Amino acid sequence: MLRSAPRQHLLKNKLLNILPEHDFVPLAPHLELVALPRGSIIAKRGENFEHVYFLESGIASLVATTPAGNQAEAGVFGFEGYVPTTAIAGVDSSTHDISMQWDGEAYRMSYENFRVAMEENRNLWKVIIRSIEAFSVQLAYTAVCNAVHDVNERLARWLLMCDDRISGNRLPVTHEFLSMMLSVRRASATTALHVLEGNGFIRSERGIVVIRNREALEEFAHDAYGIPESEYRRLMTGLF
Repeated sequence: MLRSAPRQHLLKNKLLNILPEHDFVPLAPHLELVALPRGSIIAKRGENFEHVYFLESGIASLVATTPAGNQAEAGVFGFEGYVPTTAIAGVDSSTHDISMQWDGEAYRMSYENFRVAMEENRNLWKVIIRSIEAFSVQLAYTAVCNAVHDVNERLARWLLMCDDRISGNRLPVTHEFLSMMLSVRRASATTALHVLEGNGFIRSERGIVVIRNREALEEFAHDAYGIPESEYRRLMTGLF
């Protein structure tokens, strides 16, 4: 049974949505909408992957793991990007684990069709390259933040980044999950939540964080947040 091709103007994924129509049309038959429940594995380090995913909703995390098994989130993806990013280099395996933080959907295409499209579709290549540059800025700022900002500011940044990528203001997170994402002890994550809640920026419920005052949260995060986001907008503006 043939599936219907997606309509470009209805897509939430910014990379697919920004393409000129004549560049999107050849891609459309190869895009398949799939559900990605929380915990879905998009790529596993050291293993080959078969598909490239353009998220429509939900959030995916790129998690780096040391030989000793220590883990920390290195990057966040939502509807502004695609995963696994190594596909751009013609590599069909990942050096990191990539999984869904929260339930979402994505349009996926086979790795082989993605590689063909990258060779034949110059504008898709341009969009993908720009998105990788934007992601590299995010990675750099994650490293800086981990080095120079305290856990309260890092948590503020992380919550803002997640809020950018979902609809509404309710973030389904647990203290255990936050401790892994921020690479801190659970007690430190809990304390940081209490600090942000005490300032009236958020409300922490069981398994849920509600953003109450986004503007104040951004101000509290200082320069931990904002540069990668403005750089993404700059890179994706005026392409065509």
